[in-house]
Formats: sequence, C-alpha cells, structure tokens
Amino acid sequence: MDLVKELVKELSDEIEDYTHRFNTEDQLEWNLVLQEVAAFIEADPVMVLNDENSIMITSNRLIEGGVPQLEQGMIVGQLALADALIIGNCANQVKFSELTIDMFRMLQALEREPMNLASQMNKPGIQDSNEKPAKRENPHKYLLYKPTFSQLYTFLAASFKELPSNSVLLIYLSATGVFPTGRSDYEGPYDFGGVLTNSNRDVVNGDAIYKRNQSYKEMHCLHPGDMYPFTRKPLFIIVDSSNSMAYKNFTNLFGQPLVCLLSPVAYPKVLQDQSQRGSLFTLFLYNPLMAFLYICGLSSMRKGLWEKCQEYFRKINRDIAQLLTRSRSVDQAFLQFFGDEFLRLLMVRFVFCSGALRLHKAFRETRNYPETYPQLPKEETVESPHLQKHILELASMLDVRNLFLDNTLEDY
Repeated sequence: MDLVKELVKELSDEIEDYTHRFNTEDQLEWNLVLQEVAAFIEADPVMVLNDENSIMITSNRLIEGGVPQLEQGMIVGQLALADALIIGNCANQVKFSELTIDMFRMLQALEREPMNLASQMNKPGIQDSNEKPAKRENPHKYLLYKPTFSQLYTFLAASFKELPSNSVLLIYLSATGVFPTGRSDYEGPYDFGGVLTNSNRDVVNGDAIYKRNQSYKEMHCLHPGDMYPFTRKPLFIIVDSSNSMAYKNFTNLFGQPLVCLLSPVAYPKVLQDQSQRGSLFTLFLYNPLMAFLYICGLSSMRKGLWEKCQEYFRKINRDIAQLLTRSRSVDQAFLQFFGDEFLRLLMVRFVFCSGALRLHKAFRETRNYPETYPQLPKEETVESPHLQKHILELASMLDVRNLFLDNTLEDY
C-alpha cells in the first residue's frame, strides 16, 4: 500500500509539473484522473493489524493450494473455464478509466497468482518430457464498460463462436436493473426485465429507464431470453443487479450445463449508502473473508487473530465443497462445473455468502439473500447446520457473535 501511495504522489507531482511547464488546458482532466485513482484505492476495504499498525495486503488471485481439493474418487465434470465476459454498467460506481471496482474485483477473481518462473526453472534434476505440464493459463477475458446491446451481443457471439470443446463461457453482469413496465397473461423470458445496457442517449433527470408504451419491452436491456441462444454451450452466469432475480426465470432448452449465481436485489439501509464503493455480493465472490469482516463492521485486529481467521476460513471452504459434492439432491449442473478451480471457488464463496447473510441479524428480508438457477437444496447447503456452526464460530473468534442469530433458522 505504501508503494501505491508513492506512485500516486509521483503521478500527482508529474501532472503538476506538466501543467505548469506547458500551461496546458487539460489540467481539469488530469485532476479527474487523480480523483478517480484515489477513489478507486479507497474503495477496497483493508485490514489494519493493530500490533504492527500496518495495512495487510492480500492477493485475491487464485493461488496454489487456495482451492478446496476434490475428494479422492469424486466424479465431477471436466469442463474448463475458457472465456469470461466482464460487463460493468452500474450508475455512479467508483471507476478508473473504463474499469469499475466490481469489474476489477471479478477480473482478479479469475486470475491465477503468477508463478515464480525462476524457482520453477531451477528445480533440481532433469525435467522429464512426460512430466505433467504446469497449470493451465488464465481464462481469456473481455472487459466491457457500459456497452450497448449491440456491442455486448457482438462480443458474446464472438466468444461463443471461438469457445473450444469441453469449455465454459462465464458472463459477469454488474449493471442497473430494468424492471417490467406491466404484467402480461403469459410470463416468458422477456417479461421479467433484466439489466440495463447503454442506450447512447443523455440521461434525463437521472432516469436511465426510458418511458414507453407499456405493451413494448425495454430495448436497452439484456433480458434472460437474450441469453437463450448461447445456452447451446456450457454457460456460467453471475448477475449482480437490483433485478438479478429476473434470471431465475431461465429455461435450460438444450440440456447443456447452465448455472446462474444471482445477487440480492436489496441490502439493509446501512449498506445501501456504500453502494458506490462496489457491491457486497461481488466483494464476497472476490474476498469473502474481508466481506464478512465488512458486514461485521471490523477494519482492524491483531495479526495473530487475522492469521487464525484465515486458517479457519480455509477449513470452511473445504467443508462447503464437501457439502456440495455429497448432497444427494444438488443439481448436476453445479457438479459439472466443479472440476474447474475458478468456478469451484466461486460456487464455494457463493454458498458462504448466502449462509452468512441468512444468519446476520441485519439481513432479515428474503430479498437480502442471493439465489441460484437451478436452485440449491438450501437445507443441505446454505442453511446447513454444519455451515451455520462454522459461521457462528468465526463470529465468536471475532467477538461479533451478537450480530448473528442462533444456529437455527426456525425463527423466521
């Protein structure tokens, strides 16, 4: 973090020198860049270690041994995540250039920590030609900031066309919700709204959803039905939006693996004021321990406690993975994606997020909870007594047990 601050200070000094030396007219633009950088850095929650008075910086990329391992003999799909579309179209969210904070977090969650090539090359002994190759590369990513529907569909079609066999396409949508304007007799995949795409029009009075004849659908919207053609290949969708639940109304027409992870559509008032600094749901998928500390109002602790929490959290991840693979009623689509490390970690983090929010006293409405398509068996996963026990134990370690319900959900 000190290095980041030094770089920002150096950039600020260079800009000041540039504007004074050349008397340019673009000083306001450069100042805006500095403001964006500062806001972007401040948006990420940090942990201050009391005993050292230092900020703990953790990498949220996929590290070796950071994913729960499959149990011996466990049969899961062999699909691999090949492409990811990361789409950001949230109003007023912190951004740098054309990268919102949520886009950045998902980008990091789909990256492997670079290996130390020097140590790999210096391994003693002769390299065997039949030796198992190193872990595969990161998935290819398209970053789309406020795309129009045409742009989004073009990139989606291109990625779909080039997707190799036995591969998965991931679509991450962080966007403002578009809600249906009226009710129809037949509720199909275009009758629940979706998420907003860029209309290339000026926003009038802050209203991004244009009023039109109620018999028509919103044309600047990605409806669930727009995704149907692409379900001919394995598809993993994450929707972080105020109308994410529109994507619960999917239909798997072609029998290919299809999973949607859907954010809560509303948060308690105390968290709504922080929405500009990124979504809580995406934060859970990016750094679940920091997200848990955030909803508990914690930003500092002793180093020993931090390390203890990290170790216990690894155990929670392992146990969640076993809950999913040992469940007799979980939809096979989840298990078909379980062979890929990125997707496995996202599903494990999703279950932890859902379980933690269900136990937290501030999250009392059903719209405060994330959902999935197909539905997970709640009693065996997100409402499992085993998971609840772990969450309450973690809360007790942090001395915030009073923020959570007892380890039973029968009260509501």
